[in-house]
Amino acid sequence: MRAPEFWQAEQGGFSAVALSPLSWAYGFAATLRRSWVRSWCPPVPVICVGNVVVGGAGKTPVVLDIARRLQTRGRSVSFLSRGYGGSEPGPYRVDGDVDRVSRVGDEPLLLSRRAPTWVSRDRVNGARAASESADVIIMDDGFQNPSLIKACSLLVIDGHYGFGNGRLIPAGPLRESPRRALKRADGVVIMGNDEAGLSATISRTAPDLPQFRAKVIPGPEIKNLTDKPVTAFAGIGHPDKFFRTLAEAGCNVVSNRAFPDHHPYSLSDLERLRSLASGHESQLVTTEKDLVRIPNDQRQGIEVLTITLQWEDEAALDSLLNRLH
Repeated sequence: MRAPEFWQAEQGGFSAVALSPLSWAYGFAATLRRSWVRSWCPPVPVICVGNVVVGGAGKTPVVLDIARRLQTRGRSVSFLSRGYGGSEPGPYRVDGDVDRVSRVGDEPLLLSRRAPTWVSRDRVNGARAASESADVIIMDDGFQNPSLIKACSLLVIDGHYGFGNGRLIPAGPLRESPRRALKRADGVVIMGNDEAGLSATISRTAPDLPQFRAKVIPGPEIKNLTDKPVTAFAGIGHPDKFFRTLAEAGCNVVSNRAFPDHHPYSLSDLERLRSLASGHESQLVTTEKDLVRIPNDQRQGIEVLTITLQWEDEAALDSLLNRLH
């Protein structure tokens, strides 16, 4: 789905007010669920990287970066995902050479390039399976899922989008109250510039909660894109973030197309994109996450921009990870 405009900060109006009763019901149901679910403690530590809002806050780059840091320490890492958008109930280990998005979802396919990745709608069963061959499990999302006891929970929040209009689903983008979420978190990662004033809000709500700052750094492919016009497309939580990254890196983005998050690209989609790029005499470019949703035989001529994270204080993050046993 694509986030409604009224979910953004300082927006709302009639739509948000009209949907407020459903938001109260959503919040009550979530609270009730947390109160009656008995949490299971896995035999290995679980790091949960989640968020408070629906959509792309930047969890996946954080998940991949943490995995890399742990692997350099000699830790055996496995990823655990619900497999959003896929049909596989799990627990199932993703095979990146065989599996398709329709079965396991796009994020698990991307994660499987770095470490063994399990999809499971039941997080407990998934953690049982993953723990047989790993000494650390990194859970992509699942902060609101109470079925597992986590050794460390990180909230990732986009510095530009923040908490949106501050309302719960469906009146706004929030999965739960930020105050409640911050009380359960072990740290917060603010992605990009803090345009939403998140640091001050977090400090007032949870003054002792560690805050980490990170920003996205374009991969080496950017050198081949800055000297030519590009047509960018993305089907992620906030496509505008990708378009801004290209523009800020010096790319001449002559056109762009935003698709809903997790959008499966059809042949007609790709034909229209190629026609658009041809009309502008430009290079098609997209994200790694989008690439896995494009059929293998349709990827020719599409440049992919990889990204890495640059942390403001790497030592502070490493200190948090070093506490895991």
